[in-house]
Amino acid sequence: MNIIYEDDDLLVADKPSGVYVHAAPGHESGSLAEEFVKHCPQAASVGSVSRPGVVHRLDADTTGVIVFAKTQSAYLALRKQFESHKDIQKTYLAVCHGAPKPPAGTVDAPVGRERLRAISHYNTLARSGSLALVRFDIETGRQHQIRIHAKGLGHPIAGDKLYGDSAADRRLRRKPARTLLHAVELSFIHPTTQKRVTFSAPPPADIVYAM
Repeated sequence: MNIIYEDDDLLVADKPSGVYVHAAPGHESGSLAEEFVKHCPQAASVGSVSRPGVVHRLDADTTGVIVFAKTQSAYLALRKQFESHKDIQKTYLAVCHGAPKPPAGTVDAPVGRERLRAISHYNTLARSGSLALVRFDIETGRQHQIRIHAKGLGHPIAGDKLYGDSAADRRLRRKPARTLLHAVELSFIHPTTQKRVTFSAPPPADIVYAM
C-alpha cells in the first residue's frame, strides 16, 4: 500500500488504478482491503469481514486518496460522516473531452436507478487541445456521480468505457487505458481528535501527460 498517513485510528492511502477497494465477484483477491489487513491484522474484523476497514469506495479505475478505519469506533464515526456527507469534503481531478460552458458551475441532478440527488461543483483548470482538466468538488457521494455528471455536461471523462466517448478516445494522441479520474483531496473530522484533517495525493502520470 502507498500509505499517505497512519495513526492508531485510521490509515490513508493513495489508491492505484486497476485495484478494487474490496473483494467483488470475479475479483476475490488482490483488493486494497486485503492489503490493508496484511498491514493491520488487528483490523480484520473492523466493519465487516468481507470489507474490513472500508468506510468509502473508489471505482477500480479511479486513483487517489482513500481512508480505512483501524478500530470499530473509528469505523462507525467515519461511516457516519460519509453517509451524512455533512463533514466530508472530496475533491477530484478529471480529464474531460472538451471544456464545460460555463467553465465553472454546479450540477444538481439525480443519478442511479434510485434517482438519488447528487450535487457536483466543477471548475475548469486547464485546456490542452481537445481535452480539459476539470476539478470536481462533490457534496454527495453517489456511485459514478462525477462520471455521470461529466457526461451530462456534454464533456465525458476520457477513457470512461461506461459513460464516455470511445470515438473521441480513439482520436487522442495517447489513448487512455482507464477512466482519467483522480481523488486528489479528502478532508474529514478525525474520529478521535475531532479536528479536521486533510490529505492529498498528486495526480498520476497518465493524468499529467494527458494534458
